[in-house]
Amino acid sequence: MSATSRKVLVSGVSGPIGAALLPSLKEGGYEVVRLVRGAKSGEDQIPWDPSQPLRPQSVSGFDAVIHLAGESIVGRWTTVRKRRILDSRVQGTRHLADALGEAAERPRILITASAVGYYGDRGEEVLREDSRPGRGFLPTVCREWEAASARAEDAGIRSVQIRIGLVLSPTGGALQKMLTPFRLGLGGKIGSGRQWWSWIHVHDLVGAIQHVLNGNLRGPVNLVAPTPVRNAEFTKTLAAVLSRPALFPMPGFAARLAFGQMGDELLLASQHVEPTKLAMTGYVFQYSELKRALEAILKR
Repeated sequence: MSATSRKVLVSGVSGPIGAALLPSLKEGGYEVVRLVRGAKSGEDQIPWDPSQPLRPQSVSGFDAVIHLAGESIVGRWTTVRKRRILDSRVQGTRHLADALGEAAERPRILITASAVGYYGDRGEEVLREDSRPGRGFLPTVCREWEAASARAEDAGIRSVQIRIGLVLSPTGGALQKMLTPFRLGLGGKIGSGRQWWSWIHVHDLVGAIQHVLNGNLRGPVNLVAPTPVRNAEFTKTLAAVLSRPALFPMPGFAARLAFGQMGDELLLASQHVEPTKLAMTGYVFQYSELKRALEAILKR
């Protein structure tokens, strides 16, 4: 790989993370090529099917690869949906890592998405990158997802698995799905409200990815703000920023009834996650307080 190469390959560009990351990469001097499903519509795209092997020559010659693609986890988890969620992450990551490992010109780094769902429901335990995985569907998905990039590491490519928390973004994701009931004054805590929610502003998520890209970190890296909050505080703060009351809690049984297993593992699970590796390597968060992060998004 040429020392002057500044080409980066990115998958999963249609979501809120990709939408924020691509302009940042271009501003940083990278030539961005997108890995897209289906036929390509431009010269800056490479078509792929995550369920099928990739030709090594199609992904050769990049300085870095950032792999964000995966089926959305939002919605009721039927047996079929769970298989699609798992396969889209594990098969896609494995096929990409295999192709990169066999490429004539391999990248110096592969960054693959993961999630704080790796840790499962852990109550009051403080979770760092070396904490054991939890139990349940999401921990299984994350564990297998991260393991799927092993072929790239074996080939000498620095591999990083970014464990992403609840992303606060103005263009989609979980926050956008919460806004309608809260704007109508129908929001409130979920379950007991005591479960920890580990969040990150999308600008810091992009900044942390750039930090990883340009540094020496490898292995799992928690991408969360240094100040997780309990669900009750999150919902109260969101309502306050919107100048609305938060008087309509969703009992735990209602979350389970409405969302099934997703309600238990995503809404009611407690994950007090710390960004230990980011802190140790000097990343400075732009948004470390929830109120300021929400105001930046909702009062623009």
